[in-house]
Amino acid sequence: MVIARTLVLTLVALLAAAPASAQISDGIVKIGVLNDQSSLYADLAGQGSVVATRMAVEDFGADKKGIKVEIVSADHQNKPDVGSQIARQWYDADKVDMIVDVPNSGVALAVNQITRDKGRAFVVSSAASSDLTGKACSPNTVHWTYDTWALANGTGNAVVKTGGDTWFFITADYAFGHALERDVEAVVVKNGGKVLGKVRHPLNTQDFSSFLLQAQASKAKIIGLANAGGDTTNAIKQGAEFGIVSGGQNFAGLLVFLTDVHALGLEKAQGLTFTETFYWDMNDRTRAFAKRFAERNRGIHPTMIHAGVYAGVLHYLKAVESLKGDDGTKVIARMKELPTDDPLFGKGTIRVDGRKIHPAYLVEVKKPSESKYAWDYYKIRATIPADQAFRPLDQGDCPLVKK
Repeated sequence: MVIARTLVLTLVALLAAAPASAQISDGIVKIGVLNDQSSLYADLAGQGSVVATRMAVEDFGADKKGIKVEIVSADHQNKPDVGSQIARQWYDADKVDMIVDVPNSGVALAVNQITRDKGRAFVVSSAASSDLTGKACSPNTVHWTYDTWALANGTGNAVVKTGGDTWFFITADYAFGHALERDVEAVVVKNGGKVLGKVRHPLNTQDFSSFLLQAQASKAKIIGLANAGGDTTNAIKQGAEFGIVSGGQNFAGLLVFLTDVHALGLEKAQGLTFTETFYWDMNDRTRAFAKRFAERNRGIHPTMIHAGVYAGVLHYLKAVESLKGDDGTKVIARMKELPTDDPLFGKGTIRVDGRKIHPAYLVEVKKPSESKYAWDYYKIRATIPADQAFRPLDQGDCPLVKK
């Protein structure tokens, strides 16, 4: 009996000491980075998100912990059908456990449903639609970095309260643009402003002249750009040729990234005010991350999307380690249970609707004379506390939220 009991205790001890991969499907945690790698969102996400994912795996110390992690990546070409096909291939044939990033809300909403159907995990950093934690919320998805509600209530509030009470929207004609226009318009009207008109343009538009002429003719004080990446920078550049700002109107960049400001240059971008949830030059930890990231990413500094990918993957791996398994539904549930803590966003939480909660920042682009070194582009005008930065839990109509 004593010998048998000793053997049992020894076996229990061995099982407890076994590497986490023993209970991980196929012994491998496979992460798929799905995004735009060749078009208008390539700089703000693209290969930089692959770099951020690798850095998260390294900083987590997966090898030392006995957890084997593999990373794959693909270009969804901003097409929901292409993104859906890749997601199904990854889940069904390639045994991918988690998909991360996914700019383009149309693609993200499609992948969101496929991930739920397959019982895997989805950590969104790029897509903005607040529907991902609203009517389309899923027990298999975490929405990390920002969303259209946060952008609308950060930038929209600030602009209206400083006199920008008449608006004209130039909107990207797909799910993201529609959601951003909707959420900003609600803020404008709520604060007593008026929307004088709106026009929608195809994704990746090269010629904004007809849209800008309509905006100019509206006499609206603010031209709200409900688009992103190359569409935003093209509109602003061409707006300068039409004398939009010199004529007394102002652009409101509703989703602007560090790489957009870099592409525009401070001469054209100076004075732009918008909402961010991460800036590389905020503190010693963010600067250290940015230095390492830029060395691997052709000198390009990290956008808030890259920061969200890094932090989201890091927290995902912590949940896998805690669970000692990679079942997607269970891992997302564990991510919500564990408090978040990383060097870029600090301490935070993930709500039942999948919304990651952290502060947001209202930033203004510096004048050329104010910039002291490379990528020194922002000054922070205000901090929006975490409990105010995102839509209240009871206002999103998420089916996961108990009434």
